[in-house]
Amino acid sequence: MNKTKKLSKFTLTNIKCYGMIIVAFAILYPMLKMNMINNKISGLLIPICAYIVMAISLNLTVGFLGELSLGHAGFMSVGAFSGVITVACMQGGAPAPVKLLAAIIIGGIMAGILGLIIGIPVIRLKGDYLAIVTLAFGEIIKNIINCLYIGIDGSGLHFSMKSAEALNLADGKIILNGPQGAVGVNKIATFFAGVLLIIFALFVVLNLVNSKTGRAVTAIRDNRIAAESVGINITKYKLTAFIISAVIAGMAGALYGLNFSTIAAKKFDFNTSILILVFVVLGGMGNIPGTIIATTLLYMLPEMLRQFSDYRMLIYAIVLILVMLATNSPRAKVIVSKIVGIFKKDSDSDGEGEVSNG
Repeated sequence: MNKTKKLSKFTLTNIKCYGMIIVAFAILYPMLKMNMINNKISGLLIPICAYIVMAISLNLTVGFLGELSLGHAGFMSVGAFSGVITVACMQGGAPAPVKLLAAIIIGGIMAGILGLIIGIPVIRLKGDYLAIVTLAFGEIIKNIINCLYIGIDGSGLHFSMKSAEALNLADGKIILNGPQGAVGVNKIATFFAGVLLIIFALFVVLNLVNSKTGRAVTAIRDNRIAAESVGINITKYKLTAFIISAVIAGMAGALYGLNFSTIAAKKFDFNTSILILVFVVLGGMGNIPGTIIATTLLYMLPEMLRQFSDYRMLIYAIVLILVMLATNSPRAKVIVSKIVGIFKKDSDSDGEGEVSNG
């Protein structure tokens, strides 16, 4: 009986997640092709896809593993700049979708390697200590990219930590120009690719959570001592979840980076990590459908409030506070449960009516 309940819950979560994405795509994609969406909204679609993937990946660490990571923007930046460099190295006859796929894969791999390097020394930490260390690593990554100069010419890639002149390019071009970031990026990211990446992230995370590894991860979150006492390798499973989360974040970064003609490391600072964490917390830690909805609404909200000029961020902050209070208020939860109960009663009575009529 319990097994059936678990299976139905897993199936219901899948239907909610995939259903939302497919319905949104079925509505928005034709409208986008027929130019029925204004430029302001259409320009937000790819970043929203990237941030949804980022929120899903962070939810794996914060929601299911139960560890607070504040350096997720660092993995996103590694994926973004790895993707930009990959596309710059493929300036041949390869079609744009192939370049984008290669960039996303390379971005994920590079972020995963970095996640492994960071994870080995810090994953034994927990709570505030892990949060502080991941925050520090995120800032270190940002500052390293700020000092990095990369160019390409006929002889291949050139690297320098001094200046663009130190690259000694022979009739080539600069890909990464220190604090200025990447300029003249080939914008090949598409909304269709963003939706596919969301589906991929959902597939990986949802199946991982409901696997043996996922059950071990949630056991560590619920009771670390009990999990260790039954033979669960704490370090192994925490590191696995951390690396998978980093890989998905790197893929999101590659999609995000290839949506803009110019991208700098300062975009992926501490504030970006906090923003993604806010999406996860307000959507519900461990609640993937809620995370998708929260990310979409909260990312669009500042743009929708742009007409209020100087007051828009004040309104945005007030909305965040109200949502946080509402989601954590026992009274609000009781009201929501009553409303849901009313709808359930109505649907049950309708079903009984149909049976009696039959």
